[in-house]
Amino acid sequence: MCMNKVLDEIIELMNKAGTRPIETGVPGLSMIKGDIPAHQLAALYSPMIGFTVQGTKILSIGERSTTLKGPSYHVLPVHVPVTASVHPDRDGRPYMGLGLGLNQNVLQSLLRDLPEDLIPTASEHFEACEIDIEFMKAWLRLLRLSKTPRDIPALAPAYEREILYRVLMGPQGWYLRQLGLRESNFSKISQTVKWLRDNYTRPIEIGEMASKSGMAINTFHRQFKRATGLSPIQFQKQLRLLEARNLIAFEGYAVASAAYQVGYRSPSQFNREYSRFFGLSPARDTEKLRRIESARD
Repeated sequence: MCMNKVLDEIIELMNKAGTRPIETGVPGLSMIKGDIPAHQLAALYSPMIGFTVQGTKILSIGERSTTLKGPSYHVLPVHVPVTASVHPDRDGRPYMGLGLGLNQNVLQSLLRDLPEDLIPTASEHFEACEIDIEFMKAWLRLLRLSKTPRDIPALAPAYEREILYRVLMGPQGWYLRQLGLRESNFSKISQTVKWLRDNYTRPIEIGEMASKSGMAINTFHRQFKRATGLSPIQFQKQLRLLEARNLIAFEGYAVASAAYQVGYRSPSQFNREYSRFFGLSPARDTEKLRRIESARD
């Protein structure tokens, strides 16, 4: 089966996808397609392997933007705040994407079964990676299970493991290898990221977090930015702003109430940082988001 035929079948299996993520029935596997509003794409992304099937996604993490043009894959090894936009391909066909959540237990099991010298040295930078036909077939096998649910318990773990294996052997394998090694700096940073995700409203003490990670403060800062593209303070700030945006636009919070709810002490500081991050004041941004959501419904 040639690559175009594999890709065509994947696209056909994704025909029920919409502009909000849809679970496929296969654990950890979701799909999305279409003209997805940028505000929906601005979110805290979970650790995942992403497959840009068709079209283009521009993903911004911190100060760096990466263009993900289909067909290609990418790895997000830790929770990270992201802003993004999607675009059709040059023939006008809609953006389509698949996401497979990273399962730490599966990854560690796979690493135990692989000789360390089998995993090649890979890029330490987030980037779009070329996808070959064998890797694409692994995604197709996993996606096909959405049509045969009874096969999922027996076959999905093997297909998921194959996808992880092929990522490990590719240019983004460094991320997965470091994430799967419990005592690596990267793995320790991922634990800090999880703590920040769950405690973003609390004041943070960099020295304390560095100490808990077993690193000097300078090393901790460097490793944190290496993993997330952000400093710890920037990470917390963006988490707060993303959550506040949802509270104001979709849960009816007043601007000041949302600011206090996510950990700000000064509504004026919140307004400044919100406007800088999202490009509009909270009031104007909320008006825009509600108008977009109303048109979609």
